[in-house]
Amino acid sequence: PMPFRTKLTELCGIEHPIVQGGMHYVGYASLAAAVSNAGGLGIVTALTVASPPNGPEQLREEIRKCRALTSKPFGVNLTMLPVGEPPNFEGIVNVIVEEGVKVVETAGRNPEKVITTLKAAGIVVLHKCVSIRHAQTAARLGADIISMDGFDCGGHPGEEDVGNWVLLAQAAQKLTAPFIASGGCATGAQLAAALAMGAEGINMGTRFMCTVEAPIHLRIKQAIVDAPVTATTHVMRTVGNTERVYKNAQAAKVQAIEKEKPGDFPAIYPLVRGALYREAFQETGDTENAVWPCGQS
Repeated sequence: PMPFRTKLTELCGIEHPIVQGGMHYVGYASLAAAVSNAGGLGIVTALTVASPPNGPEQLREEIRKCRALTSKPFGVNLTMLPVGEPPNFEGIVNVIVEEGVKVVETAGRNPEKVITTLKAAGIVVLHKCVSIRHAQTAARLGADIISMDGFDCGGHPGEEDVGNWVLLAQAAQKLTAPFIASGGCATGAQLAAALAMGAEGINMGTRFMCTVEAPIHLRIKQAIVDAPVTATTHVMRTVGNTERVYKNAQAAKVQAIEKEKPGDFPAIYPLVRGALYREAFQETGDTENAVWPCGQS
C-alpha cells in the first residue's frame, strides 16, 4: 500500500499514520517492534515494566529489547494517573532520554514537568487527553501532537463523556497543534474518516490486542473478538477516575460496591488492582476475575 504523508508520519518517521496505543500488560517490546516493523508506531508501556517492585532499569532493558527487534522508530508510553504505589517517574524519564527514544506518548494528569524535560531532550511528544482545554494546555507546554481520546476508548475516557464524532470536530476547530484520533478506532474506513475530520492519523489499542503478535493470553483475544459492542462498561466513576473495561463478573462486583460506598477507593482496590489483570493477560486467560480495559470497537 502507498504510504500516507501526514504530520504524524513526518514527525515520527513512520510509513502509516497509525499509533499502537500504550496498553498496560500488553505494550511489551515484542508487540511494539511488530507494529513498527509493519510501518506504524509501536509503543512500549513504561509502567508495565517499570512499576514497583520493578524500576527504571527494567524499562531500559525493554527499550533495548525493542531496538534489537526493529530498526524503525518506536515510542514509549508514560501514563501519570493515580496508582497504589507511585513509580519512579523521574528515573523513568531519565532512562527514556538516555536511551535516545525518539517519541514519547504522555497521558494523565499534570504532564508539565515531564513534557518540559522530554522537549528539552529533543523528543517528539504525543500527549493523549480527553478534552480540548487539556489539549490546549499540553500544546502550550510544547506537545508536538495531541491524541484526542474520545469516550469510546478503552481505559480512561475522563469524566466528560464526549464521543469522538464531536470531539474531533471540536479539535479541528479549536486546536492549532496537529492531532490524531484515539478511541474506538479499528478499521481503515475509520482512519479515512479521522483524516477527513482533520486528524493526522489514529491511535489504536484494543484492535492490536487481538493480533497474533500481542503478548497476551489467547482466551482474552478471543473474548474481544467474540464480544458485541455492548460488552464494555465503566468502573471507578465515583472515585473520579472512570475506566472503560470489559463487562464481566468482576466489573459488576466493583459497580455494586461503588453503588453502596460511592467514592470509597480502598473498598474497590482489591478488585481493580493491576496484578489481577496482569495475571489474566499473562498467565490464566481468565476473562471474568479481573477488571481489564477494553474499547468499544
